[in-house]
Amino acid sequence: MEQDTQINNEDTIKLKLRRVIFGTDTRLGRYFDISLIICIILSVTLVFLDTVASINSQYGQLISILEWFFTIVFTIEYLLRLYCSAQPVQYVRSFYGVVDLLSILPSYLALLFPGANFTLVIRILRLFRIFRVLKLLRYLSEGNVLLRAMLQSGRKVFIFFFSVSLIVMVLSAIMYVVEGPGNGFTSIPKSIYWTIVTITTVGYGDITPGTNLGQAIAAFTMLLGYSIIAIPTGILTAEISQEMGKSKDLRRCSNCLKTGHENDASYCDHCGSELEAEI
Repeated sequence: MEQDTQINNEDTIKLKLRRVIFGTDTRLGRYFDISLIICIILSVTLVFLDTVASINSQYGQLISILEWFFTIVFTIEYLLRLYCSAQPVQYVRSFYGVVDLLSILPSYLALLFPGANFTLVIRILRLFRIFRVLKLLRYLSEGNVLLRAMLQSGRKVFIFFFSVSLIVMVLSAIMYVVEGPGNGFTSIPKSIYWTIVTITTVGYGDITPGTNLGQAIAAFTMLLGYSIIAIPTGILTAEISQEMGKSKDLRRCSNCLKTGHENDASYCDHCGSELEAEI
């Protein structure tokens, strides 16, 4: 009897923690997530400031202490998520679970590999939680439309870039033969660099053709760049137009992050957690 009571108490604690840590429908849950976002912003800011030599020389030790403070906070938070999650394995394998783990590993790795702590900027990815905290899930639908359009147009864009790559290699070989090392085209890879810079209309100017024929080819390359630069935009625009006409339930489970639920579903069909209502 006493053991059953202990188990029930533990389940109650897990349920309460889950509502606070994974949910935003309670005041404590909202405060928890907002505090977490503030900690993430402060932590990433410290990493940025630590790369400034003047600040590092004066406040390097203080920054190091604060970084370890945030690392400990995030470690405790990660362990609590594992403890109270209804599906711990699903959480660990989810996008947020991987990012949460990567946000604390660099500090511990830095003990063995100096300099690894600068990868702490990965923590900024955790700011994606702001969509859930501020009930912005419905705005994610626009982002998902764009993502699906990009995936749908992937093959077309790949063929386009493959064709452009062939054009780049041909023009690079021609420029290497026409200009040669005397004008900066010391190798075909160097010519490829010049062609890419020219065809994308960036034009750094560190390498310029010196012969009349080379300048004529350069002018053709620039015009070619202007002609083809809008093609991938057109492909993506066409796919976005198709995706805009589709209606899907894009609510994401806050526990296991599964999407694609039924339109009238109130609970996740994968882990059973309550779904956030669309607003």
